[in-house]
Amino acid sequence: MIYPCSDPATWGPSLDAAVHAVERGDVIVLPTDTVYGVGADAFQPDAVARVLAAKGRGRQMPPPVLIPDVRTVDGLAIDVPESARALMEAFWPGALTVIVMAQPSLAWDLGDTHGTVALRMPDHEAALALLRRTGPLAVTSANRTGAPAATSAADAQAQLGEAVSVYLDAGDSPLGEASTIVDATNPAGLRIVRAGGVTQEDIVGVVGQEALLGAPEAGSE
Repeated sequence: MIYPCSDPATWGPSLDAAVHAVERGDVIVLPTDTVYGVGADAFQPDAVARVLAAKGRGRQMPPPVLIPDVRTVDGLAIDVPESARALMEAFWPGALTVIVMAQPSLAWDLGDTHGTVALRMPDHEAALALLRRTGPLAVTSANRTGAPAATSAADAQAQLGEAVSVYLDAGDSPLGEASTIVDATNPAGLRIVRAGGVTQEDIVGVVGQEALLGAPEAGSE
C-alpha cells in the first residue's frame, strides 16, 4: 500500500505504518535524496533476506545501511580512517556511501560483507524522520536488479509489487541518481567504487588527490 509522506504536518500515520512494518520484519520502500530505496531492519536477518529477494539479488551483493546521524557510525563500524570521517562530515547528509569495517560484535547478517558495511546518511527529511524511529535500515535502490532505479513510489511499486508491505510516497526523488560509493577499508587510501551524486572533484576537494586510489566504476545499487 502507498502512504503519502510529503508533508511533515500530515505524514505521522504514514511513518507509523512504516515503523510498524519494520518492527514486524516486513520490507518497505522509502524516499531518499538520491533514488527510492527498498529496505528493512538491518538487525533482522530474515527481513534483510527478503529485501534481497525482492530485488532478485543474492547474498554476494549486501545492501548498504542508512543511518539517521553521523554519531551512529561508531556504533556500527571500527577503524574508520580520518579521511572517511572528513568525507562524512563534508557530505552527510547526502549522496555519499562509505564502506568501512563493521563492528565484529554486531548481531546482523547483511550478506557476504567480508566484515565490512556500507553506510550513508540520506539528505531527505522523511527518510531521516523514519530512521530516527527505526534505527539503522538495510536499504538498496528500489528496483529489480538490472532495471532502472525507481525515482517515485509508483515506479518502485511497479517493479517490486507485493514483496513490499509499505510504500512511502514523497514525490519524485530530488537527485534522481544513486549515491557515490567510497571504499575506506584499505589502509593505503580511499577508492571510489561507484560514481554518483558526489563528484570525484568534490571528494578531492576534501581529502586531496593523494588520498584516492584507482578510478570509479559505473553501476547501480
